[in-house]
Amino acid sequence: MKKNYVSILITNYNKEKYIRNTINSCLKQNFKKKEILVFDDCSTDKSLEILESYKKKNIKLIKNKKKKFNSGPLNQIYGLVELFNKSKGEIICLLDGDDSFKKDKLSFIFKLFSNNKNLDFIQDTPFLTNKKKLMYLKPKQHNYSIWPSFYPTSSISIRRKFFENFLNFLEKNKYPNLEVDARLSIFAFQKNKFFIIKKNLTNYNFDKCGISSGYTKFSISWWKKRNDAFDYFMVLNSKLKIKFYYSIDYYLTRFINFFI
Repeated sequence: MKKNYVSILITNYNKEKYIRNTINSCLKQNFKKKEILVFDDCSTDKSLEILESYKKKNIKLIKNKKKKFNSGPLNQIYGLVELFNKSKGEIICLLDGDDSFKKDKLSFIFKLFSNNKNLDFIQDTPFLTNKKKLMYLKPKQHNYSIWPSFYPTSSISIRRKFFENFLNFLEKNKYPNLEVDARLSIFAFQKNKFFIIKKNLTNYNFDKCGISSGYTKFSISWWKKRNDAFDYFMVLNSKLKIKFYYSIDYYLTRFINFFI
């Protein structure tokens, strides 16, 4: 591990339309002590060609030769674990291949972690590029939901030691509908480490071909994702020895999944 160093972990699959902007946003950061690592998950478009053109920029590229799972979320998790194992930074910033960072993100995040030693997990407030507005979360409704409202993967920054601990609870081969942002947010929430800042440091692009695009609210896949989230929540609580509270949301999700 390198102290005072930030690692940016980027996962990419067929993001030729966005990946150049994604990489450039990392290179233009005003924070110098950084490394950029990219995992390409068998892209069939020109994004891999674009990524290889950045070799002289000291970007570490991992090219996956064969997909490990028939699941976008599980493949993304596999890629992030591979990148993390190759990284050296004390602070980890996650980034999807179709999103980008504001140029002062790393310097702001590093300063925030440095000045708050008990801080392990941060989500900044993303700017939704295709709607040209900030993605402000609605207040959490505790009466029917037991998990936190959270932002997408690219808004997450974490301490290395916290991510190492998270890997012990990741369940990386299970729950094919549950993305890493949900797992990390739930884990941080249960560890009392969940922290959101209102500052906009991330540009988020909702790609119609992205991992989250198939989970339209109240669709079958959306209900399956919620079912996976509850399964993960229960396993996590059991490992952490935290009591699980059964909510209306839980019973409704289980009931609907029984019939689909």
